[in-house]
Parts: sequence; structure tokens; C-alpha cells
Amino acid sequence: MNARSEILSRIRSAIVDAPAPEPIPRDYHRQPMTGSGDVEFFSRTVDDYRARVHRADENTVTGIVTELIAEDARVVIPPGLPAAWRPRRDIVVDGEPDVLSISNLDTIGVVVTGCTLGIASTGTIVLDGGPSQGRRALTLVPDHHICIVRTDQIVDTVPQAFASLDRTRPLTFVSGPSATSDIELERVEGVHGPRNLDVVILG
Repeated sequence: MNARSEILSRIRSAIVDAPAPEPIPRDYHRQPMTGSGDVEFFSRTVDDYRARVHRADENTVTGIVTELIAEDARVVIPPGLPAAWRPRRDIVVDGEPDVLSISNLDTIGVVVTGCTLGIASTGTIVLDGGPSQGRRALTLVPDHHICIVRTDQIVDTVPQAFASLDRTRPLTFVSGPSATSDIELERVEGVHGPRNLDVVILG
């Protein structure tokens, strides 16, 4: 008997009388939402992730977005961002006429986008590359991301989100500013995405 066979034989002997594993429940809540999720809960969980939360309606959203942008900051938006959401600043529209290179994006401080979903239980915004969101690089390279989330885009749970999402799309899940920590648990922000995240809840 070689070493591999001996090891496998010992494993089989050790587990022969092991109790059967308990079945894992799979009765997740998978139904898509028929209305808005818990907006206040979403607001609190987003805030817990050190993102800044703002409330707006159709009359105030442009002013709020504009106020969040430093006077000297360059701003980029995706081509499908609604006109009513665009800040009153000089803006660059990605793809009009040309898609910005990564080096050009790196000179831009702020990106303003929409999203496809917000998840209340985790404080997560989900991007899928739709017209109001743009390509993934657009929200990963600039240091400040302002994301507008309509209240009717908020669901309560992750299973509800997956029931609503098109999984063939390039999905990005964002929970707070980009951050990591080292072995000493020292938090470092801006490692693989924006250091600053403002979430504007619209509605």
C-alpha cells in the first residue's frame, strides 16, 4: 500500500461511524420585491459602511449632487445619466465622443452615476453597467463616487436582489468606500476603488 492509499484508508475508517450531516436549509426568501424596500434601513446600513447618505427629490437632486463636488474637481458621467441628475459643473461624458483611457480617468476626481439596485440588509449598491452607470472602470478609477439610488430600486435582502438581477450583466457590488485592513486590522481606504462614496437616495 502506498502512502496515498494508506491515508485514504485511515480517513475512511475514521468517518465510517460519523453522523450524517444536518441538511442545510435552502428556503431563502427569493421573491422579487413588489414595492420599495426599507429605505430607512438601507440608509442606516449604508452609513455604517462610512458612506455619506443624502436624501433628495426630483427638485433637489441636482443641487445636492452639485454641492457634493469640490469647486476645482473634474467630473465624469456615463452617457445615460439623466439630465435632471447631472451636476451644475463642467462635466466630461464618457464615450462622447470617445471612451476615456484609464490614464485620463485617473486625472478625474469625481464620477456621478445611477445604480441598478440597493440592498437594505447589507448597505450595498449594485451596478450592472447600464446606461446611467457606465462601464466598470468609470466607478473604480476616480477617487470620489456619487451614486444616485431611487427608492424603488431598494430591496431588503440579498436573495431578493439576485432574483431581480440579470446575472449575464457585469455586476459590481459596492458596500461603502473601497477599503481593506492589514494583519493589525488597520483600515486603509482607496486600495481598489474610490476612497469617498456619497449615496443620494432619490424619492
